[in-house]
Amino acid sequence: MDITAPRHLKARKRPRQARSASTVDAIFEATIQVLISGGTQRLTTTRVAERAGVSVGTMYQYFPHKQALLYALNERYLDLLAERMENVCRSQHGKTSREMIEALVNAYWEAKTERSDVTRALYSSAVELDNEALIDAFAKRMDAATQEMLRSAPSAQYKDIQLIEITLLSVIFGTVRNVFERNLPVKEQAAIREQLIAMCLSYLQSCGG
Repeated sequence: MDITAPRHLKARKRPRQARSASTVDAIFEATIQVLISGGTQRLTTTRVAERAGVSVGTMYQYFPHKQALLYALNERYLDLLAERMENVCRSQHGKTSREMIEALVNAYWEAKTERSDVTRALYSSAVELDNEALIDAFAKRMDAATQEMLRSAPSAQYKDIQLIEITLLSVIFGTVRNVFERNLPVKEQAAIREQLIAMCLSYLQSCGG
């Protein structure tokens, strides 16, 4: 994400070489594993270092404390999610509104549910963080990619593309989170996904899509 972390949550340094990047990747994966097994209460930099197979000293070269580590982990997750959704939006340029909506809903749904334990762990870890800037940066990337995609629909004539797009994403994001947090059965999730697509299509059609 192209933002500056709050001073108290800044990483000490960012990896610049392949070996350093691999070390940080291992630290992030170890953090997720510790979060899944014990939650934020049992997360310590020592436990993460042991799980990652690095020394505590190496941990502190990058992250001064666990809050900085959790902030960096959430930043990385949102950056990868934004990139994934941007690619999906670009791949749908010039297609029908139905194809766009199906691709958008399915991609976001799968991104949130393919590793549901990771998603839950990240949700819980973000509660105690000052991550408003991260969420805002992610939202702006999603807004830009989705608006550009919708504008490319051959027969669309939207009067207020910004309002339409924000409403659309609010419905999609809110529905996916609600289904996820309620831990609904797979069959019911599939049915709701189809209803969500139908709902979004009807909304776009009523707005000139």
